[in-house]
Amino acid sequence: MESAWPTAPPTRRLVAAVRLLAGLWLFAAGVALGLRAGLGVSPWDVFHDGIRHTTPLSFGAATILVGVVLVAATALAGVKHGPGTLTNMVAIGVFVDVLLATGVGRELDASSLILRVVAALAGVALVALGTALYVGAGLGAGPRDSLMLVIADRTRLDIGVVRALIEVGVLAVGIALGGAFGIGTILFALGIGPAVGFAFRLLRVTTQGNGTQAHDGLTREGTGDC
Repeated sequence: MESAWPTAPPTRRLVAAVRLLAGLWLFAAGVALGLRAGLGVSPWDVFHDGIRHTTPLSFGAATILVGVVLVAATALAGVKHGPGTLTNMVAIGVFVDVLLATGVGRELDASSLILRVVAALAGVALVALGTALYVGAGLGAGPRDSLMLVIADRTRLDIGVVRALIEVGVLAVGIALGGAFGIGTILFALGIGPAVGFAFRLLRVTTQGNGTQAHDGLTREGTGDC
C-alpha cells in the first residue's frame, strides 16, 4: 500500500503530524520518568547497553545500529517506512534530553521505593500511550515498533502479547551481554505488553491486514481512526 501522506488534505496531514509529535513527546516523557525513578532501564536499553559492553560502540551508536538493522529487516518484510520512522529515531532522544534538562523529577531518585515504583509504572503507561498515538498517526512506526507490528500481523497474535514477547526476548539477550537492569526493567518488561494492548484498543489502532496498515499511510484501514 502506498503512503497517502503526500496527497492527503493539509488539515489531515497537520493532524497526523501533531499526533506523531504528541506521541513521541509522551513516549519520551515515559522514558525520562523511568530514568528519574532510578530503578533500571527498559529491556531495549539493557540490550543496547549490553552491545556497548561487548563492542567498541557507544550506547548511542549501539541504539542507532539496532534501529538501522530493524528498519532494514522490516523493509524486507514488506513495511513501507514513512517519515515518522526517522522522526522517531531523532525526536525521542531530543525530547528526553530536554525533559531531563528541566530538572523536573530529579528528586525522585531520593524518594521512597513505593513512590519510585509508582513513577516507573507511570512511565510505562506514558510509553504505551505515546506508542499508540504515533503509530496511529500513520506516518511510520519506529524501528522497534515496526518489528512489533510485522510480527503481530504475520502471527495474528494480540499486539500486547507480541510486545511483551519482544521485550522479554531482548531483555534476556541484554542481560547475557552484561547490560544493566533492575526492578524497573522487570516492571517495564511485564507491564509494557498489556499497557500497549490497552492503548491500541483505546485509540482504535489496528495492525490487521498487510503488516503495514497501522503505519504506512494516512488511511482509514491503516490507523483505525483516521
